[in-house]
Amino acid sequence: MILIDDASTDAAIAPLLDAFAASRARGRVLRNRHNLGFIGSVNRGLTATDGDVLLLNSDTVATPGFLVHIESCAMSDAKIASVTPFSNHAEICSFPRFCRSNPVPKDVDAYARAFAFEDAAAAVELPTAVGFCMWMRRAAINAIGDFDGATFGRGYGEENDWSLRAAGHGWRNVLCPAAYVAHVGHASFAETGERPGGENLNRLVARYPRYNAQVADFIARDPLAALRARVAARLDLAAQ
Repeated sequence: MILIDDASTDAAIAPLLDAFAASRARGRVLRNRHNLGFIGSVNRGLTATDGDVLLLNSDTVATPGFLVHIESCAMSDAKIASVTPFSNHAEICSFPRFCRSNPVPKDVDAYARAFAFEDAAAAVELPTAVGFCMWMRRAAINAIGDFDGATFGRGYGEENDWSLRAAGHGWRNVLCPAAYVAHVGHASFAETGERPGGENLNRLVARYPRYNAQVADFIARDPLAALRARVAARLDLAAQ
């Protein structure tokens, strides 16, 4: 595990990271001399590693076994570049309401157990990964490079650009049917003033003119409907 201090101004952070570095034989702390923002820090982490990568936002709630399911999904096909789990707040991977912001469940682990009945290897093709929890294959990173900080600045749109670059080189971006990670939403960039859409979305669409149409087609087809209905039935929810 690598923790990166992006030049935090919070005095409590340095002692916490020092304690982590001292107590974890397999943990490392990297400290940025200047604040690089999300993309710059992630790219530094990618450079400092040589294996597959999991990006997990600070406002997520991990569940037992989620990474095992994601890795099982990834190992089902060597051409999978990215894997995204289900979540309450994950746009095209949202549950129970599709493409909506659902509240964090009261019993997050119960939701995870309901998804765990699904076949992790039955990957569902996505038009793009969703960055709140994004597994990335090292071979794909080596083939197409890291996030484009020159175009997307401090953040937003970089995971979509990376996914579309990967797809253009024959890689796959998929959802893992058996994995669930809760997501509070709108917290990772809360103090920076960065927001989804805006200029970064314009840059993304300028680079990939068919992006909006691809996402709209996925939403219209809704290939996850039956899967959501099965999980909703296990949780005794109204299928949505």
